[in-house]
Amino acid sequence: MEKLDPIEELGPTEELDPAGELISVNRWPLVLAVFAFFWLTFYLLQPILLPFVLGGLIAYLGDPVVDWLESHKLNRTVAVSIVFIFLTGFMVIAGLIFVPLLLTQVDVLIQKVPYFYQWLTHSLMPWFQQRLSLPPELLPKLDLSSQLADNWQTLGKFMAETTKRITGSGISLLLGIANLALVPVVAFYLMRDWDILVEKALRIIPMAWQKQVATMVSEGDEVVGSFLRGQFIVMCALGFIYGIGLWILGVELALLLGVIAGLASMVPYLGFLVGIISSLIAAYVQFQELGVLLWVALIFGFGQIIESMVLTPILVGDRIGLHPVAVIFALMAGGQIAGFVGVVVALPVAAVITVFARHAIAHYRSTDLYAGTSE
Repeated sequence: MEKLDPIEELGPTEELDPAGELISVNRWPLVLAVFAFFWLTFYLLQPILLPFVLGGLIAYLGDPVVDWLESHKLNRTVAVSIVFIFLTGFMVIAGLIFVPLLLTQVDVLIQKVPYFYQWLTHSLMPWFQQRLSLPPELLPKLDLSSQLADNWQTLGKFMAETTKRITGSGISLLLGIANLALVPVVAFYLMRDWDILVEKALRIIPMAWQKQVATMVSEGDEVVGSFLRGQFIVMCALGFIYGIGLWILGVELALLLGVIAGLASMVPYLGFLVGIISSLIAAYVQFQELGVLLWVALIFGFGQIIESMVLTPILVGDRIGLHPVAVIFALMAGGQIAGFVGVVVALPVAAVITVFARHAIAHYRSTDLYAGTSE
């Protein structure tokens, strides 16, 4: 997205007063009313928002490429078509190649569950008991087999009912297909008209606020765009490094473990911890050798070095300004408030709030209240 400027055709933009006041006190009710309106609308329309959120996210990520192609004398619609065809082809190829492999890995994992359980109860827990000299009654009682047997019938009924509901309800099935079909349509039209929509949105803002809002929105766009695009590349790169390394080592669940570690890398260090712990367990259960654990540690250590020294500094940096704990909280809060839609928009919204909060704190520090000079 191009850098935003105030809309000068609408009239002169008011300058900030010497105290640097961003929004006068008598305008706060209007700001709060607008915020409450959008919050209520988002809450009420949550069930139908997923295709629009996904389409908007695709359009936002593809807009810089479209702008670059447009700067090379291509028509906007042609540039959008090129980006759209490329993204569609990439997703189709990735789906045809990786989805079957991933499903195969999940099937292998399901078959390995009894072996993991046997290793946990007959090897790991006795090892802890022997090393720590713990009496057996202090160790947790793991009887997953009886729990699975007790809940298997209920689980089977639930799965059968869910399958029947999905396949038997023509309306639900059609709505699901329609939602999926809406994503590329929404993405195409938003990508084509992105700059126009941003300009129209800026025109709605009162002229006295346009200069400051344009500055904050441009800064927020830089933060969100660099984080989303950079973090996506980091996640894919780490998943590839971990997956290939484990595959070379001969781990049967290499692809699945690489995907899990890559996705978990959205939160700093979480991907490394989740990936190395699960990979160590999977490798030891499969090979029953301690030497293989060293190779797993070397693979994840190499990936961590590449992420810390190359990928994150170049692609992401510290531009999002969110502490890892804040990232976890944002994801959990988004999921609690709006389910999967909330998880999708959690980090972009948190990044924008961070930018606005940074400006608000800077304004507060310039006031007499902070300096202690006012009564």
